Amino acid sequence: MTVDDTGPGEQDRTDPSAADSGEDPLALRLEQLILGAERRYTPFQAARSAGVSMELASRFWRAMGFADIGQAKALTEADVLALRRLAGLVEAGLLSEAMAVQVARSTGQTTARLAEWQIDSFLEGLTEPPEPGMTRTEVTYPLVELLLPELEEFLVYVWRRQLAAATGRVVQAADDEEMVDRRLAVGFADLVGFTRLTRRMEEEELGELVEAFETTAADLVAARGGRLIKTLGDEVLFAADDAGTAADIALRLVETLANDETMPELRVGMAFGTVTTRMGDVFGTTVNLASRLTSIAPRDAVLMDSAFAKELIRTGEAPSSEAEAAATAEKEGEEPPSYRFALQPMWQRPVRGLGVVEPWLLTRRNGEQ
Repeated sequence: MTVDDTGPGEQDRTDPSAADSGEDPLALRLEQLILGAERRYTPFQAARSAGVSMELASRFWRAMGFADIGQAKALTEADVLALRRLAGLVEAGLLSEAMAVQVARSTGQTTARLAEWQIDSFLEGLTEPPEPGMTRTEVTYPLVELLLPELEEFLVYVWRRQLAAATGRVVQAADDEEMVDRRLAVGFADLVGFTRLTRRMEEEELGELVEAFETTAADLVAARGGRLIKTLGDEVLFAADDAGTAADIALRLVETLANDETMPELRVGMAFGTVTTRMGDVFGTTVNLASRLTSIAPRDAVLMDSAFAKELIRTGEAPSSEAEAAATAEKEGEEPPSYRFALQPMWQRPVRGLGVVEPWLLTRRNGEQ
């Protein structure tokens, strides 16, 4: 519910008090139920009640992703409280104004996607009338009334868990610069031939395939100790603090989808190096390189950059070469060293925007799982 800078004396044509708004009565009842308050304020009144300027209120609301409503009386006491809290953090010196806007934007973007998913995939199915003669309208309100407190508690629980995990990673950083610019292993996993699939499959079928892919990827990444950064339909971006974890995730993704006849082939590109983190996302040359390697990776294979390969060799998870490992073991009369991964250098090639790179093919070694 973003505001504009219209003055208090100017009435916007969208103001429900000026004419019949045409809004569905059930929609208004549901809004009041979910927000826990009725509409009381215009944007100007809300800003004044919160003790902030219209300019700052506009910045906060737009950052949260809400649409302009002119000076319609559409805001509640909760909106006023949210404004007051954000402004209070700035006044207390806990956050700069720019950081408070970032907090509003990151929270708005994340929860907007969550809310859309819950309505599209969750409530829509549950509100199918259970008995003949009943309308969806008759089912929706009591269902939301029952689910709302449970979903709210669960959301806060997951957020606290994620916040604890993220805080732990930050405080373990070697220095202040590492909190923002860190050395990470990042990988892109991409479904092969997805564009062709979109032309052949029905929309519902395609949606189910994407959801299955995202669910599989999210579960595997989390279970192996990585972090799913974002999903892009036919592609996922993940990261891990160490190269070995990321390598294991990449191979497991390929192996899992290869055993699923309903899934297309997969290709993965990975890179290791300095990464800038902002609002839960990752940026920088390392991320760009991983993306480029994905585009040239063979089907059902994992391709990595030379820095990633060197890191696996440094940590003892892959040999510098199979011949050298075998020769060393034979010379010392011992069993060959036990490595998790095998590396195969590929032909150097130019990569758009990044110069010449030396890709390495990653596989498992000695049947390791």
